[in-house]
Amino acid sequence: MARTVWDSTVGKKTVMAVSGLIMLAYLVVHMIGNLKIFFGAGEFNHYAHWLRTVGEPFMHYEWTLWLVRVVLVVAVVAHATSAYQLSRRDIKARPSKYVHKKPRASYATRTMRWGGIILGLFIVWHILDLTTGTVHSGGFQQGHPYQNVVDTFSTWYGNVIYIVAMLALGLHIRHGFWSAAQTLGAGSRTRDRALKATADILALLLTVGFIAVPVGVMTGLVS
Repeated sequence: MARTVWDSTVGKKTVMAVSGLIMLAYLVVHMIGNLKIFFGAGEFNHYAHWLRTVGEPFMHYEWTLWLVRVVLVVAVVAHATSAYQLSRRDIKARPSKYVHKKPRASYATRTMRWGGIILGLFIVWHILDLTTGTVHSGGFQQGHPYQNVVDTFSTWYGNVIYIVAMLALGLHIRHGFWSAAQTLGAGSRTRDRALKATADILALLLTVGFIAVPVGVMTGLVS
């Protein structure tokens, strides 16, 4: 039954919608946590340490954090795989260009594919920069996330990569949230306006919230 659902277009769209909402929930929490950097190094580093002790003593050190990471990896892989397969299916269904041009889609809709690629590449860079320290500038300091964040956003390329990725994220959320609602049956003629407004607000808040951190470093609010 699971294979039958996965092989269907509706099944893939459902997987894409659910995995997208899981990642969206994580992004909201992640953004709130990031904003703690404006309260100083002590507050931010304490928050980073708390993430590793959530659930103790029932959960061992970092077990909850790793559980969240596993869920996110599964969600990202499921989202990307279903998006790719749906894209290939769409191309096969329409091997030639339309005779008549389709109505112009929104900018977010037309950039969903390359936006997804940008975000995928950004996730890899972000992990290598602030989790493993592999590509980190200024000398990665284990257990000192505040200083590591300041180091990253003290470089022009760190700011460019992050801000471009967050703008792509905003566009992705703006279209993706509404699409997920339609796929899961939440949309209707009376609710569409509210869903689109919610998508716009979420996209704006997350984009501004995430970009506030590099801007804070660049302006000296975070140093």
